[in-house]
Amino acid sequence: MVIIGVDPGTATTGYGLVTESEDGDPELIDFGVIVTPANLGMPNRLALIYARLTEIILLHHPESGAVEKLFFQRNVTTALSVGQARGVALLAMAQGGVKVAEYTPMEIKQAVSGYGGADKNQIQQMVRVLLRLPDIPRPDDAADALAVAICHLNSYRFQTDIIA
Repeated sequence: MVIIGVDPGTATTGYGLVTESEDGDPELIDFGVIVTPANLGMPNRLALIYARLTEIILLHHPESGAVEKLFFQRNVTTALSVGQARGVALLAMAQGGVKVAEYTPMEIKQAVSGYGGADKNQIQQMVRVLLRLPDIPRPDDAADALAVAICHLNSYRFQTDIIA
C-alpha cells in the first residue's frame, strides 16, 4: 500500500510517500516540498499547492494518506493560512480517491519515536533511521511529511475514522 503524508503550509507544503516493505518496515518512495512564491496572491498559492499535489497523487497512486491536524498556534494569521493549505491538501486527496486520516502532532511524534513529547530533531532522526536513509530528509517540511506518512502506515489498520 502506498501512503502519502502531507505537512501543509502556504509557503512550503511538504509531502512524503512510503510503502510497507516485505519485512513490515516503512520504505521510502518519494518526498519533497511544494514551494509557492511569496509574491503570488493566496488563491494562486493554494491553486499551485493543489495542482502539484494532484500531480504527485496521479504519479504515485497512493491508496491512503494523512495530514497533520491543525494545532493551536499563537499567530492567528499563520493558523488560518495553514488551515487553507490543509483544506487544499484534503481536497486533492479526496478528489484523487485517496482515503485520508488526520493526526495531531503528539500522535505523530508518538508513532514515529515512541514519545509524544519528542523534539523536531528526534523526529527527523527517527525518520532517517526508520527509512534507512544516510541523512535526514531535507528540507524540514519534507521530513515532517514523511513522519506523517510513517505515523499513518503504523496506524491505518486500526483507524475507524478515515475520511473516505
